[in-house]
Amino acid sequence: MSTQPSFDLTGKIAIVTGASRGIGAEVAKLFAACGAHVIVSSRKHADCETVVGEITELGGSAEAVACHIGELDQIEALFAHVEKKHGRLDILVNNAATNPFFGNILDTEPSIFQKTVDVNIRGYFYMSTHGARLMAKNSGGAIVNVASVNGVVPGPQQGIYSITKAAVISMTKAFAVECAESGVRCNALLPGLTDTKFASVLVNTPAILKNALAHVPMRRVAQPSEMAGAALYLASDAASYTTGAVLNVDGGYLSV
Repeated sequence: MSTQPSFDLTGKIAIVTGASRGIGAEVAKLFAACGAHVIVSSRKHADCETVVGEITELGGSAEAVACHIGELDQIEALFAHVEKKHGRLDILVNNAATNPFFGNILDTEPSIFQKTVDVNIRGYFYMSTHGARLMAKNSGGAIVNVASVNGVVPGPQQGIYSITKAAVISMTKAFAVECAESGVRCNALLPGLTDTKFASVLVNTPAILKNALAHVPMRRVAQPSEMAGAALYLASDAASYTTGAVLNVDGGYLSV
């Protein structure tokens, strides 16, 4: 028996949502480099194809399947495709999310509330239920939920988004407990401030950025690629006895 932790994903089938850019794209590329066949998923098929092209150009294996996780019929279609074509699922990374409102929590319109909940909570939940069921048919697998440090410390002007990310953390622990007997592990990754299009209003507004970095011991913004290694650990056999964990990748933000 090897004493070395295994990050090898050869032969694994992985779905990564929100994988057309940012953290999701970097996770998809790293998983493919480690041997997985990656189903690159996001709302726009063409954007997914761009990432697939980058993966295959480097010798990796990937395919593009569009899916808006705020739409339950699209989630069902995604998993029907995966089961029919591959017959199994080993890894699910729930990364797609939305944050359509930046402002005082008291000004959150019902439509904004509903959209954020539909994607960030309902979407993650039903992606996970479909994923866990398919994994259980083939000796188990790993779910990685990309939450946020905002799920622990609510971000200023990001009330409903922070609330949904707190729910993702709780959801992760619930799935970990109830799916363990099926061989399905479920863990959460909590990125700190990361230089993505999703976080552009925070990164590109000097006053906001200065205030944010004052609370980060490493005094810098993360790059999307810096989240991929943590996702790989949680998805791989190196984390075979890890479930229900919450991994902060935040430059020390939650340690202050």
